[in-house]
Amino acid sequence: MAAGRRRPFRPAPTRWRRTRQVLHGVLLGVVAIIGMLIGVQLGGHTTQDIGPFQAQLSLTPSLHGDTSVEIPPLGSLELDSHDGPAHLQIRLESLDEARTRAVVADSGNLEQVSHDAVDQLNLGVRRLALQTAGSGLLGAMILVGLTFRARRDTAIAGLVVVAVLASVGGATALSFKPAAIQEPTYRGLLVNAPAIIGDARRISDRYEEYRAQLQKIVLNVSKLYGTISALPVYEPNTSATKVLHISDMHLNPAAWGVVRTVADQFSVDVVVDTGDINDWGSEPESSYVGEISKLRVPYLYVRGNHDSAVTAAAVAKQPNATVLDNSIVTVEGLTFAGIGDPRFTPDKSTDATDAEQHAAVVASGERLAEKILASPMPVDVALVHDPVAAQPLAGICPLVLAGHRHARSISRLDPDTPVVLPSDGASPPAQQERTLLMVEGSTGGAGLRGLESAKPLPLALSILYFDEDRHLSAYDDIQVGGTGLTEVSLQRHIVAADKAAPAPSVSAVPTPSSVSPSVTTSGR
Repeated sequence: MAAGRRRPFRPAPTRWRRTRQVLHGVLLGVVAIIGMLIGVQLGGHTTQDIGPFQAQLSLTPSLHGDTSVEIPPLGSLELDSHDGPAHLQIRLESLDEARTRAVVADSGNLEQVSHDAVDQLNLGVRRLALQTAGSGLLGAMILVGLTFRARRDTAIAGLVVVAVLASVGGATALSFKPAAIQEPTYRGLLVNAPAIIGDARRISDRYEEYRAQLQKIVLNVSKLYGTISALPVYEPNTSATKVLHISDMHLNPAAWGVVRTVADQFSVDVVVDTGDINDWGSEPESSYVGEISKLRVPYLYVRGNHDSAVTAAAVAKQPNATVLDNSIVTVEGLTFAGIGDPRFTPDKSTDATDAEQHAAVVASGERLAEKILASPMPVDVALVHDPVAAQPLAGICPLVLAGHRHARSISRLDPDTPVVLPSDGASPPAQQERTLLMVEGSTGGAGLRGLESAKPLPLALSILYFDEDRHLSAYDDIQVGGTGLTEVSLQRHIVAADKAAPAPSVSAVPTPSSVSPSVTTSGR
């Protein structure tokens, strides 16, 4: 009987059943991969102290691999470090001032930090890899468990993800190229890094000089930061309209603190910026202009030769900012006309103004003069970046504000040619005084370049006081930092009337002797 017992009938799997099994397996794999990617996105990042920096490390799926080192707002370095399907991003979030001072306090410490940074980076990358793998595995198992409600499927998904992560790690390790750090691709402002600091071999050969320069820069930065809290409190005449004139910020992060402090303590009505707010006009620099909105007063701006169209667009997005480009606007009872610099020469090697560029700058001043003459309202203040553009405005408006030269100068301008009437026969604005040209120093101390000198350029800005008749009656010159000392200077100057008369075309304002005559230093 036992030998003759028949086995239960089991029909052979049909084609439809096999198809269902295949589809189930494919769907299981897709859901597992989606869950892994979600887990990687949520958990694939960590922070790590690297020397004086706090760095944000992250791993993201990529077809090309590679490593990017971001240094906001300067730009980034792209390293062809590996070919695996994972991209490593290192973002230097912040620089700790206390640790930076400790780094440069003695030479041995600086060398030790450079060695420790490699170990710290390795530690951060290893922790990131383990955290990312764990997050990916957990994400896949959770999503598969919620979708299929089966332990067997969840376990299979875990094994699939482990295999995928092991493959990714192996591909990355096998394709790793340690020499890639010697051939980075620069983005943003760092495109100019090789020209500014030289390659790694030259820095290594001149290590002592490089270390001395680093110490000098950090020391001067700390001095400039230390002067901000020492700004004097001054109570101006409340009936005056107060205009804060700044120029040539050149991406100096310390400058905004000075500008905000002065704007608040002097209760200014409007801020005027005559250009070069950035250094290279690149997209990463756009974040720097976000500080404009914190001033809480109208902000008028004309583009400098270091500012691109991207820079101007970023300024225009600020809710309190107006970009003047051969246009006129009335703010707080004063009418301003302004035009941007026609050049875009962010590279220091192209800063020298040739005859063609000089002519373009003069032509921009002539365009603005025509705009003012055609305006139905008298213009009180004209804004240009380069003082060269101011000469065509002589006799057209009472005051021209400029920058570009990184040096303060005050002068009177006589028209080179008689004022031409507008085509519609309207009369030009009444002009009883020669046009006053006020060239501001660098509010950013010429940026990082200014800090590299033995005596850092002071942060310079001015408060202009306009009376009820919209005439400039006085101005305050403010300098922060001076010759590298912890000091702030403020000088009050009274503007005396200057009737048009046969006189030199450029002369000093006949009020305090500390006011300098016009200078002809080249632009920066």
